[in-house]
Amino acid sequence: MVKKTVTVKNEAGLHARPSSALVKTASKYDSDFYISMYGYKVNGKSILGVMTLAAECGAEMELILEGRDEKEALDEISQLFENEFELH
Repeated sequence: MVKKTVTVKNEAGLHARPSSALVKTASKYDSDFYISMYGYKVNGKSILGVMTLAAECGAEMELILEGRDEKEALDEISQLFENEFELH
């Protein structure tokens, strides 16, 4: 299991487009993926689960991955947050 805390950097927060990019990227990997935030833990491969968090700009969330390709998945997903989901 690998974990990493990331911050939502894009101004509009984790709305539909970045949530979709997050789920699409996570779904490429076999590892289970969860996001923990504000005491809630959701399936990171579910668009509904991710949207339920209503993560605003500046929100911190913990990414939790477990599986054979967990490290690669965590690296690519973390990059999405660093690059603000490439929405500029």
